[in-house]
Amino acid sequence: MSIIVHLISERNASISVMSYGRERRYGGSRGGYGGERRPMGPSPVEVGKQYDVEVTEISRRGDGVAKIQGFIIFVKGSKVGDKVKIKIESVSPRFASASVVSASGTGSSESAEK
Repeated sequence: MSIIVHLISERNASISVMSYGRERRYGGSRGGYGGERRPMGPSPVEVGKQYDVEVTEISRRGDGVAKIQGFIIFVKGSKVGDKVKIKIESVSPRFASASVVSASGTGSSESAEK
């Protein structure tokens, strides 16, 4: 970041701050494309673990979408309204992919927090 000082008079000084795009993210401070974002940090899900979730949306590719602590999980072979037990197959920084193990029931698996 560069700081440029313009002298207006002996008593007053003006400071301009210039940014060359390094610190700005797409969409600025308004959230940008995609709306609300979960803070980066450790993922709330782990590969191989099972979770009880409710599918709330359908993705562009036709997979169900569920969320755990705001973290997006694409659930293959599910539809909106399904309450299912899933197994996490892969995790990336922004989303996870999972498959349906069974319709949700009682058990010792971790449940989804919304």
